Amino acid sequence: MGGVVLLDFWVSPFGQRCRIALAEKGVEYEYREENLADKSELLLKSNPVHKKIPVLLHDGKPVCESLIIVEYIDEVWPDKYPILPKDPYARAQARFWADFIDKKIYDCGTRLWKLKGEAQQDAKKEFLDILKLLEGELGDKKFFGGETFGFVDIALVPFASWFYTYETSANFSTEEVAPKLVAWAQRCMERESVSKTLSDPHKVHEFVGFLKKRYGVE
Repeated sequence: MGGVVLLDFWVSPFGQRCRIALAEKGVEYEYREENLADKSELLLKSNPVHKKIPVLLHDGKPVCESLIIVEYIDEVWPDKYPILPKDPYARAQARFWADFIDKKIYDCGTRLWKLKGEAQQDAKKEFLDILKLLEGELGDKKFFGGETFGFVDIALVPFASWFYTYETSANFSTEEVAPKLVAWAQRCMERESVSKTLSDPHKVHEFVGFLKKRYGVE
């Protein structure tokens, strides 16, 4: 199928989705760390619309946007671990929740550490509502798709290493709000694809501290 290259940045939850999917499929690839302050010509050429990581290069052809990349990986290597369910309805539901995560978690989480006062409290309320919604969807299942680790799990689990930063920024406990979600994240961490990919929560916190200085948050 030709060479596989991933343009990425170490702490990116979006890039980590792609790394987890590639690991689950057992795909060998070249990892290229991008300097987001000085993006490579290859990145700018490969993703001229958004100019963002991650980008998967497969046989020289670029695929952009993390959830699209994960679906692409699932389709190109179908004989290995299935990521999306085969049933069309279950597939549609998985896409819905992955899209919900995409639109909600990162943006709201960023507001938790970027904002202060009433604006931060509004973001906190919204974030806690998001956690409760996700916990409701998880219910008593082992993973979001049931017994099998899949698309929604891959979409959400990279953010587990950001929870510590969100909690310390806005003074709340994920475990108190959504204990089943915390237990789910721990189950995910038992998978090698996840444990070898996710960033240490304290390193994420240090990185966000650097971002706060850059943005003049503190």
